[in-house]
Amino acid sequence: MRDRLAVPLSTLTTLRLGGPARRLVEVSEPVELVDVVAGCDAAGEPVLVLGGGSNVVVADAGFDGTVVAVRTTGTAVSFDACSGATVTVAAGEDWDDLVAAAVASGWVGIEALAGIPGRCGAVPIQNVGAYGQEVSQTIASVRTYDRSTRRQVTLAAADCDFGYRTSRFKREPERFVVLDVTFQLRLGNLSAPVAYGELAGRLGVEPGCRAPLSEVRDAVLELRRSKGMVLVPDDHDTWSAGSFFTNPVLSATAADRLPAQAPRWPQPDGTVKTSAAWLIERAGFSRGYGAGSVRLSTKHPLALSNRGRATTEDLLALAREVRDRVRESFGVELVAEPVTVGCRL
Repeated sequence: MRDRLAVPLSTLTTLRLGGPARRLVEVSEPVELVDVVAGCDAAGEPVLVLGGGSNVVVADAGFDGTVVAVRTTGTAVSFDACSGATVTVAAGEDWDDLVAAAVASGWVGIEALAGIPGRCGAVPIQNVGAYGQEVSQTIASVRTYDRSTRRQVTLAAADCDFGYRTSRFKREPERFVVLDVTFQLRLGNLSAPVAYGELAGRLGVEPGCRAPLSEVRDAVLELRRSKGMVLVPDDHDTWSAGSFFTNPVLSATAADRLPAQAPRWPQPDGTVKTSAAWLIERAGFSRGYGAGSVRLSTKHPLALSNRGRATTEDLLALAREVRDRVRESFGVELVAEPVTVGCRL
């Protein structure tokens, strides 16, 4: 366990923004993670649990408390002829490393989630998804430390309350600390049915068909790179938190008020999902919009990027401008995807 003071959080986030943590503790074992969080709770010390820093916006003032950087490692795998591979991975493991291992090992179900930055402990919180897959489709259980009861609790997938880019963990942000995640993955060489049209087109297959796991991973990485969604140190388009706004999910009545050409994806519950990127561009924001240290990515309108020397307030100002103009233009309220710490959109 490593303990430091006044560490700039800009060095620990993909946006490269954020002031100092009063105290930073790096933990490499689950017991250390539990002990540090429990100790801070007992002392009334504010706590921020931080993984890869890819989905967080930290205030310029930083965090006046203890930031716990999760660096736990370890993967356990078992096999069953009926259920396939049961893979339990520590919260601090790199997510894309797990996807690469799954593809190499013939574990099916997360191949379309390649290239997403962050740690494995964060993926159930956000119910990470892309290109037609979500982690909720393969998560079997999540082992946590419940800060309210001060006990370790394992939640089955059905108890995680997964939804579009959300979960019980996100709805109760001060309660659970993820220790490890267990996935149930089918065995095979072909992917799960390709559900996303753009990915199917890149692979040259019809939607609903399968493709070799490695080809799906490679195609997803190509698509993500073309949109600046794979981290590259010298590419400022990737100095971002990925997609800053979620795709709005509207009532059928609200969706009817959108322009006829707006994308519409009916949902099983009768709601309609539309494209945040489409709304942003049609509200007058072109790729690369902005004249200062924060701009929309030149590759994708959903990413707000740090061009260097930016502040968190610069980022929030642009986010508010985008949100407000979309509301004025279409009557749709965009919802930010990243977690904000010490600041508000």
